[in-house]
Amino acid sequence: MTPFKIGPYSVGTGRLTVIAGPCLAESRDLCFQVAETLLSLAHEFDIDYVFKASFDKANRTSGGSVRGFGMEAGLSILQEVKEKLNTPVTTDIHLPDQAAPVAQIADILQIPAFLCRQSDILESAAQTGKPVNVKKGQFLAPWDTKNIIEKLRDFDANGIMLCERGTSFGYNTLIVDFPGLETMRSYGVPVCFDATHSAQRPGGAGTSTGGVRESIPAMVRAALAVGIDALFLEVHPDPQNALSDSATQWPLARAREMFELIKRYSFA
Repeated sequence: MTPFKIGPYSVGTGRLTVIAGPCLAESRDLCFQVAETLLSLAHEFDIDYVFKASFDKANRTSGGSVRGFGMEAGLSILQEVKEKLNTPVTTDIHLPDQAAPVAQIADILQIPAFLCRQSDILESAAQTGKPVNVKKGQFLAPWDTKNIIEKLRDFDANGIMLCERGTSFGYNTLIVDFPGLETMRSYGVPVCFDATHSAQRPGGAGTSTGGVRESIPAMVRAALAVGIDALFLEVHPDPQNALSDSATQWPLARAREMFELIKRYSFA
């Protein structure tokens, strides 16, 4: 295992890190509401916490779906959360030229699943010197991720993490291969489990992605039992009215329930 740092936290040393926040940085107030609540719970339960929010949702089911309010506005919110709450932050990049400006603020760069094999974006992320969290494509088997790791190592990445977010299996359905977590971890990098995206039903709502929110706790328990280094969750105070991933974001009002579950089943 090759550990790395996200801000003050060490990942891959036996202690769980929770990466969580709203799917989209819808507003400053929403981001602070979520970040403050989750950070308080993380301190209470002694869990390392990294705030996450996207400034752009470039992969949407419909061309009419809300994408975001731009990189400048989104990064401004992330920077304020980071500085005022003293917590590490992360967000995803969609183009190689986004890596450098995002790395000025984000403590770890996230590569979206559909872009996980794109060499240019992997190289640009690695060259920033920040660790890189790569979402495993829904179209990949766990052992295919070894090639991603080798690319990033060739690009001298300063920290690599793989993230499981479900595998396409039939129409509008994702399946999680939990033994696959061990396969990915066997390549010597920390592994993250994205519980909320794994509950999605891509395109299952016609012009948007559906999902089964109530399956999330069971999948979290399973991933923790197998052994993971980080847990990724999207959390929103009003999921039904969220501008993206409304079917699978975890309700902020139930965040304590989730942290209790994490503490109960985590081996960290």
